Amino acid sequence: MSTMTLFHASASPFVRKVMVLLHETGQVDRVALQNAQLTPVSPDAGVLAHNPAGKIPALRLADGSVLHDSRVILDYLDQQHVGEPLIPQHGPARWRRLTLASLADAILDAAVLSRYESFLRPEEKRWDAWLDGQSDKIERALTYFEKDALAEIHSHFDIAAIGLACALGYLDLRQPELGWRERFPGLTGWYAEVSQRPSMQATVPV
Repeated sequence: MSTMTLFHASASPFVRKVMVLLHETGQVDRVALQNAQLTPVSPDAGVLAHNPAGKIPALRLADGSVLHDSRVILDYLDQQHVGEPLIPQHGPARWRRLTLASLADAILDAAVLSRYESFLRPEEKRWDAWLDGQSDKIERALTYFEKDALAEIHSHFDIAAIGLACALGYLDLRQPELGWRERFPGLTGWYAEVSQRPSMQATVPV
């Protein structure tokens, strides 16, 4: 029985992170999905009524209160199941995995901002140098994961790995021209494996 409502768009990588965690922790049936198609210049009235920032994901709980920001929602949901936590609860491991998850979010932020700039902004007003800056952020983050965090990402499909997998999936969806696989063979092999997980297969953007 659904006791929570998730404001949802399948193409949003931030929503996808939440959906992957729900699948991984066996909580999918507890959450009803409410479709919310929006952009920064075209907000969704239903989302605005619950999240003044107008962003998704937003999660309405059984008591009517609403959580927003994917990191907050993931932390909450990870405390609602009885299995092994996907966010370490204490000590250095917690801060390390949350830091890696934040780096994956930085990839997503840059990719989403690039999408807005290249798709929503009129062509004559697009800022190429700014787009290049976002691409550089993505490249630096992927380089770090490839060179300094690959073994950690391989070790456990947790909050950091979920974030990175959703980031790579979003790059494939929106920026295939980046050709990230050509430069990051370690990430390529890892992603080929984790993208076959049932949670990833069930959340492929429509």
